[in-house]
Amino acid sequence: MAPASLLLARYGYSPYFTATARNGCLASYPYSSSSSTTSSPSSSSSSSSSCSSSSSSCSSSSLGFSSGTNNNWRSQGLKAQTMSTTTQGNFGSSRGIANAKDEPDHLLVLVHGIMASPSDWIYVEAELKRRLGRNFLIYASSCNTFTKTFTGIDGAGKRLADEVMQVVQKTESLKKISFLAHSLGGLFARYAIAVLYTPNSSSSGKPNDLDNSMSPQTAYPRGMIAGLEPINFITLASPHLGVRGKRQLPFLLGVPFLEKLAAPIAPIFVGRTGSQLFLTDGKPEKPPLLLRMASDCEDGKFISALGAFRSRIVYANVSYDHMVGWRTSSIRRETELFKPPRRSLDGYRHVVDVGFCPPISSDGPHFPPEAAKAKEAAQKAPSTQNTMEYHEIMEEEMIGGLQQLGWKKVDVSFHSAFWPFFAHNNIHVKNEWLHNAGAGVVAHVADSIKQQESSSYIAASL
Repeated sequence: MAPASLLLARYGYSPYFTATARNGCLASYPYSSSSSTTSSPSSSSSSSSSCSSSSSSCSSSSLGFSSGTNNNWRSQGLKAQTMSTTTQGNFGSSRGIANAKDEPDHLLVLVHGIMASPSDWIYVEAELKRRLGRNFLIYASSCNTFTKTFTGIDGAGKRLADEVMQVVQKTESLKKISFLAHSLGGLFARYAIAVLYTPNSSSSGKPNDLDNSMSPQTAYPRGMIAGLEPINFITLASPHLGVRGKRQLPFLLGVPFLEKLAAPIAPIFVGRTGSQLFLTDGKPEKPPLLLRMASDCEDGKFISALGAFRSRIVYANVSYDHMVGWRTSSIRRETELFKPPRRSLDGYRHVVDVGFCPPISSDGPHFPPEAAKAKEAAQKAPSTQNTMEYHEIMEEEMIGGLQQLGWKKVDVSFHSAFWPFFAHNNIHVKNEWLHNAGAGVVAHVADSIKQQESSSYIAASL
């Protein structure tokens, strides 16, 4: 029987934590914790995580969506010259390496958020390069900078997929791939991996088991992303459920009047992306894009692509994030939120809770007639009542679709930081001097990636 530490590693847990079950989820309790206001260990404290074991009946195959996806990348070869281990949107840079063992075999793609650029990742790139070593080619995407993020999640996702494929073709030593995305970049990455996904032809179609995969059991056989083995899919403060609903866009302060006005105004300022985030894109009878992205449909194998990764991790700010609410970034219902611990986990300042929510079987997301009717009302005559009704239906269906997969959920609290209201930028240290409160979060991300890398070597030697 495999040792307990190996089993925990395969589930994406650090050996510094022990797991216990709560409300259908595993919550991690550190042996020791440190105060958020100091980096030295202090008295022990428990951190908890709750996820409801009930979920909406939703199905990946039940949605008869159509619009087609460009999958021209899937048949392309992977021949090219070696690139440097850290790259920011520059395909031209390359280096020759005499010793093949020094060539990177793991591509880590960094995806920035709305109105941003690869420069947002300067600190993270340097820190990950230092912590992860030469096996990783760290690439900061540059295809969706600034106003290009307004052109729609689908358009940005396709551009990202094209960019990733170009990197893969130029680096023949690559064998594995991971994604680390911030904010809206998490949705771009989810769309891109569906474009880049190819099913494993040798798969029996049966759920993964612990002997063949580092990830918890899912109903989806492992496949490939851009011809590489998918390892980690990590998001930081990403609006997985969109931004419609109470306090999903926190700077509106939960005021019903402002939240009602935001949906029709958003497309004026942020284009197609705005309507997609507020779930009002497309005709009334057509499901919104984010609902389709919680399923496998004609647009793409979104759930299968996510399920191919060994580890899926969402980092969420529990408060002070003015752009993305706790619920949407952690894929939780309102009833699943809990009072977060005040103390940080030992060694990871401002990381207050880690838990694993196992997959919940369901028949996938639906778009029932009442949802189409509610969407039409929300589009044509938005009011507090019909807007709330539509959002409640969509949120439940999206959660039901995404919870078909297991997720590791990491809660972050900057309540004790000098600038807590910068939480949305702190979580990925956008600026090393202004947002350095998030250094502990970046350290936690790096250790999570290293853990999966170590686990893969252990499994390969068994």
